[in-house]
Amino acid sequence: MKVYPLWHIGHQNEAGPDGETVHVDDGGVFIDEQDGDDVKLLGIYSSEAAAAERMRRARLLPGFADEPDCFDIGEYDLDEDHWTEGFARVPV
Repeated sequence: MKVYPLWHIGHQNEAGPDGETVHVDDGGVFIDEQDGDDVKLLGIYSSEAAAAERMRRARLLPGFADEPDCFDIGEYDLDEDHWTEGFARVPV
């Protein structure tokens, strides 16, 4: 069974070549939490259509309306490992 998480990324970064905020790059919505981007999970839905409907409603709300293209709908299989390796902490 697949589920569809809906994320919104509130950008605070200055990652562009001229220090401008980068909202979208070649891979989709740009995310850099170390640079202050705020990632919000709006919900997990049973269909992509349900996630898209929630995104439509969220785009009308304060904050989300300021960055209407900064949503991301994922697709995950339930009961499967999605992070299969460890991690390392990087000192800031």
